[in-house]
Amino acid sequence: MAASTEPRDRSAAGAAVGESIDLDEIAKFTAMADTWWDPNGKFRPLHQINPLRLEYLSLDLCAHFGRDHRDLEPLRGLRLLDVGCGGGLVCEPLARLGAQVTGIDAAAANIPIAKIHAEQSGLDINYLNATVEDLAAQDLVFDAVLALEVIEHVNEPAAFVKDLRRVMADDGLMVLSTLNKTLKSFALGIVAAEYVLRWLPKGTHEWRRFVAPRLLEQWAEEQAGLFMTKTRGLSYNPLKDRWALTQDLSCNYLATFKGQDSAVRAVS
Repeated sequence: MAASTEPRDRSAAGAAVGESIDLDEIAKFTAMADTWWDPNGKFRPLHQINPLRLEYLSLDLCAHFGRDHRDLEPLRGLRLLDVGCGGGLVCEPLARLGAQVTGIDAAAANIPIAKIHAEQSGLDINYLNATVEDLAAQDLVFDAVLALEVIEHVNEPAAFVKDLRRVMADDGLMVLSTLNKTLKSFALGIVAAEYVLRWLPKGTHEWRRFVAPRLLEQWAEEQAGLFMTKTRGLSYNPLKDRWALTQDLSCNYLATFKGQDSAVRAVS
């Protein structure tokens, strides 16, 4: 369970800086910060996939911690960390499910937007301009650690996974999502999303930063002693303008990781 020390915001102005932080990537998202909650704005794809991400997360969390997902607040009492929280698109619904949510982001401009929206929604969420290294240095531990659409924007992604593990409880859960490094992900995640459909500003993603599931699994095992226990793809149907959770990992995908003991228990 989490340590008693409260997380500290170590950088009230500017961007929080750590080894994993790429300042050029932070600048991209700082420029878009005021559009986080516009469902038709620059973060439209995240709004579209968010219900699917939340379905995946809530079912995984409930299964791992022995909760009934049909309860009104099935995540009550669980301390969750959302790394790269942006404007709070994932933090808010998880807080509504009862979780004690901390959201951190290295882009300082995102934090006041997330705080204001949470206050307007009547939600108590701890938002900090900080890095996962900051929280690890404070010896903080969370029941579940999330980093969704983040790892493709950091320096030293293998070290980033290791730092995520440092703030995850031994019997906890880690969920990552990113884009696979395939020709399909280049065509859909960059050419279509940024140049044809113009969902995202040009240059939002770089294909060289995309991560194949096998490599992500390798980093988790070698750097953090974690095991990949579940994956799902996020697939887009252009004819229906609709996303779905699938077994196709060739573009966007989610992956769950657990420690060896909890992974064995899940299989048995």
